[in-house]
Amino acid sequence: MWKCKHTWKKSSINTLWCLIGCSIGDLGAIFYFQTIDHNLTVMTIMLIAIICGLTTSIFLETIILFKDLGLKKAFRTALGMSLISMIGMEITMNSVDFILNGEPVINIQTIVPVLLAGFVAPLPYNYWRLKKYGISCH
Repeated sequence: MWKCKHTWKKSSINTLWCLIGCSIGDLGAIFYFQTIDHNLTVMTIMLIAIICGLTTSIFLETIILFKDLGLKKAFRTALGMSLISMIGMEITMNSVDFILNGEPVINIQTIVPVLLAGFVAPLPYNYWRLKKYGISCH
């Protein structure tokens, strides 16, 4: 089951779209808190970043699916098919950020490992789901 090149390719594309959506919200929130004066804890900032990442990813996938499915079905599909993948991606990205930086920050030295970890973490799940159900967000 794990040797299908076509499924790996398709699940990689799906995961990349998810990463783009999650990264926009997640990194945007972290950058925002990195540039303002605040009294929030590290965990609060990471939780906000995760919520922002999930929101932007669902929004992006809804837009992608809208043409084929209409708004209501596109939203439900984006939410239902990708939530586990997105949560895994978000937790992994924020964990790597914390391990490397000790706090939620964006810097040139750690952005690549954070994004790479965010891509790799949900990829096997996305492959399995695509292979088992033939379901794809994109």
